[in-house]
Amino acid sequence: MDIRDAVAADIPGITAIYNDAVLNTTAIWNEIVVDEANRLAWLEARRAANYPVLVAAGADGAVLGYASFGDWRAWDGYRHTVEHSVYVRAGQRGAGIGAALMAALIDRARACGKHVMVAGIEADNLASVRLHERLGFEKTGHLKEVGTKFGRWLDLAFLQLTLDRNAPPAA
Repeated sequence: MDIRDAVAADIPGITAIYNDAVLNTTAIWNEIVVDEANRLAWLEARRAANYPVLVAAGADGAVLGYASFGDWRAWDGYRHTVEHSVYVRAGQRGAGIGAALMAALIDRARACGKHVMVAGIEADNLASVRLHERLGFEKTGHLKEVGTKFGRWLDLAFLQLTLDRNAPPAA
């Protein structure tokens, strides 16, 4: 497996993983699938903001998973905090791909001077919560019934990782 920056040729794989999560999981709280043009625009927007989109590629080059981060909130005071997402292709989950993507993503966040990384996870997704806890994330909040999908209310768990405990805030 190779963890690397995503390129345009990865968009079909990224789109397939995204749409599978939309159709079959509560990892993404959207209910409408997207096309490759949508995911390409998303990739280009992340690049324009100097934020990474990483893919885990198999030996054959197939996208096994992807991860990225972006601004947590739009106001200046939050500029040192990012929220991330990580998705692994169905049939590949539990094999360490998510952990490898997250480790690389955390390194990238530190390299760009971010202070905190936030995870918003559907509270019943215990595999994702446990993965984040193994990586040092701490539970910091639980919002009840703030989302809906598949005809039921969803709770949102917040976890966070402090990336640079000793750094003072930059101006």
